[in-house]
Amino acid sequence: MDGQSLLLLRGQVGGIILGTIFLFVGLAACGIGALRGGGRVRVLLWFGIFSAVYGARMLAQEPVAFGLLPQAVWGSRPYVIAILTYLILIPALLFWTELSIGKLHRFLQLAVIAAFVIGLAGVCSIFISDSPYGFMPYNRLVAIVMLLVLGVMNVVPALADRFLVIRSRVAAIGTLVLAAAALHSNLKDVLDLPSYTLLEPLAFALFVFSLGYVAAEKIFSDERRLLSIESELAVAREIQSSILPRGVPELTTLRIHAAYLPMTAVAGDFYEFIAVDQYRVGVLVADVSGHGVPAALIAAMIKVATQSVLSCADNPPEVLRRLHRILFGQLQGRFVSAAYLWFDTDARKALYSAAGHPPLLHWRKGELERIESNGLLFGVIPDCDFPVCEIPIESGDRFLIYTDGVVEPENAERESFGDHKLEEVIRRNQTHSPSETSKGLLLELEQWQPESVPQQDDITLILIDVV
Repeated sequence: MDGQSLLLLRGQVGGIILGTIFLFVGLAACGIGALRGGGRVRVLLWFGIFSAVYGARMLAQEPVAFGLLPQAVWGSRPYVIAILTYLILIPALLFWTELSIGKLHRFLQLAVIAAFVIGLAGVCSIFISDSPYGFMPYNRLVAIVMLLVLGVMNVVPALADRFLVIRSRVAAIGTLVLAAAALHSNLKDVLDLPSYTLLEPLAFALFVFSLGYVAAEKIFSDERRLLSIESELAVAREIQSSILPRGVPELTTLRIHAAYLPMTAVAGDFYEFIAVDQYRVGVLVADVSGHGVPAALIAAMIKVATQSVLSCADNPPEVLRRLHRILFGQLQGRFVSAAYLWFDTDARKALYSAAGHPPLLHWRKGELERIESNGLLFGVIPDCDFPVCEIPIESGDRFLIYTDGVVEPENAERESFGDHKLEEVIRRNQTHSPSETSKGLLLELEQWQPESVPQQDDITLILIDVV
């Protein structure tokens, strides 16, 4: 390579390096945006296209870089540069559209339409009239107006707070520097300004790095917020665990097992035992509509409200009436299903009432009975009654109270586990203990759902055997 060629290459190496970096950054941003998907990453995709087109134009402007392409396309270099110049404004405006709100957002949407029309006309003029720069003055006019508008929006804090999603000094500096450099590039021929080859590319590099800084700052901020939320959820999980019974009552004539699987860190399912003595106990199960923290807060309210029903524990309809009366004004549009089963093994009977709850399952001598004694869900109307069902009990009887998270899981064919499958599992495990039956049922539920599908609802089930 002779000295003249080395001198030519030395003069273009800066543009080639920067163009390659911008092209790589743009393609990487597009790739990340495509992998993540969703409407929230559109800003990343538009930035990636903007950066990639800008880098491609820089490489096309350097003869040495363009010369790496096949010789047959060397003559098209001016047209390629013109097409990229027409197109670059569109993703740039779409990028800022995603970062704007209010009237600025609508204004930029109109600017996108104008840039698209001008770009389309400019590209068509290349093929029709062989005039690559016929519409370039209009393209520059839109670019200058947009740079002035965005520059003002970033400089004036009140406007930035009102119209921009990102309010960062670093991003504002990067945007202002790029706006100033781009204005110089667009006005240098009109105002006979001195030309600086790498001024705009270096300003664009500063702009890219400023956005990278803001993005990294936001990621770290989101991670800190996420860690804080996870810490708070861990505390909430401990608090909710404390409101559930530590164990099951140890009674002479009953064998009880409870299983509780929340869908998330905290849940809307709740259960409680009201043990009076070795022969009498009440079992309460409730299911708050919805999931997560709001449902868990209402479940905690049920725990507190349960203290008010201890005096009428042997009267299921009154237990539900009192709970409903206390909770009705606090549910905030949510609903609660509940079931209460009272055992008096000395009198050899059980009493059952429910409020919009799945049926009680009663197994006796090989026969499975579905018992429904339902009033309305808590939260529907201020005052309602709850029917009661009296059930004679004897040794060998088995009862199952559960929430709808047991029957609603779907398999790969979108078939629900359902009442029929639940009854089948209970029948198959009739000779097993309550704890073994619960484990078998939970295993069946786990195998029923595809591994890729997370648990869709909170699960609570309580099995009671009469000895």
